[in-house]
Amino acid sequence: MEFYGTEITSRLLLGTAQYPSPAVLAEAAKSSGTEIITVSLRRETADGSGTAFWQELQKTGCRILPNTAGCHSVQEAVTTARMARELFDTPWIKLEVIGHSDTLQPDVFGLVEAARILSSEGFQVFPYTTDDLVVGEKLLEAGCEVLMPWGAPIGSGQGLRNPDALRAMRGHFPGVPLIVDAGIGRPSDAAQAMELGMDAVLLNTAVAKAGDPAGMARAMALAVEAGRAGFAADPMERRDMAVPSTPVLGMAEFA
Repeated sequence: MEFYGTEITSRLLLGTAQYPSPAVLAEAAKSSGTEIITVSLRRETADGSGTAFWQELQKTGCRILPNTAGCHSVQEAVTTARMARELFDTPWIKLEVIGHSDTLQPDVFGLVEAARILSSEGFQVFPYTTDDLVVGEKLLEAGCEVLMPWGAPIGSGQGLRNPDALRAMRGHFPGVPLIVDAGIGRPSDAAQAMELGMDAVLLNTAVAKAGDPAGMARAMALAVEAGRAGFAADPMERRDMAVPSTPVLGMAEFA
């Protein structure tokens, strides 16, 4: 699997917010086997209070994917992305332009505009988007090479609200890396996403708020691995009626 030419082994991406402590975060990252962790620029403050957090992130050895979490306008998202590139020294940016305060649904119009601006400036954009095919096409036209459709609202733990739409995305964009971002609450949700053919899963709250974050991180990693293996094995189609596994022909007949 590659993102913008960078080869990645682990198909689980991990967020870094809401953990009880930086040490717990580091332990969860290690247990998950993730190679990519996403972090908001807002963690790094002008007074230096975010230094300890940044030092813990560096200890994980993971690649940093900065995000524009909390941005509600194109200008705010673009400015935040530019600052993140300077701070974290990476062209990668997880682009969020929030359009609805309650559901945290992306403003897809602002998202496409911001993606076009950032792509023209050399950013490698990971857009947090909906499962709409037209929006996906517009983001690719804007320069994105990865799409990150939501499974459900951020932090809701509802799982995949519309698996049929995600399945349609996989069919419509066969060569584009697809990462389900947001809504994953349990390992079964992560496995389902991978069984649909998604390339990876990004989650945060499900691990950070678990009673045992490191244990849940490990469970999510196993679920992602199992789901991907199941998809690669070409699973059987669902059937409306029962089909006997034991052949009828050759069975004994009793008078």
